[in-house]
Amino acid sequence: MERKIHKIDAEGRILGRLATEVAGLLRGKGKVSFVPNLDQGDFVEVSNADKIKVTGNKLDAKKYYRYSGQPGGISEESLRSKMAKDPTWVIKNAVSHMIPSNRLRPNMIKRLKFVK
Repeated sequence: MERKIHKIDAEGRILGRLATEVAGLLRGKGKVSFVPNLDQGDFVEVSNADKIKVTGNKLDAKKYYRYSGQPGGISEESLRSKMAKDPTWVIKNAVSHMIPSNRLRPNMIKRLKFVK
């Protein structure tokens, strides 16, 4: 099996649409030999991750939650602050949630690279 390298420029692209395209390439859904139980996807290199667009009021309205397990230990962070800290995390998280959560997911996510 031969894996290709797809280079995607994220500048001006909408987050969800970009993540959908990347998830399909990582799974190998565009290939003729696609079967859901095998990992036959390609490598994906995303550049300009800090220049993605988000529509509507999502920069302030979308929240990411973490829970420490302690009472009162829930913390939230907006998309705007996550983008300021690490824009690659936002794309990686969106792509990860678009891939089935099974044993193949970690290997698919490893093939997602970010280039400056």
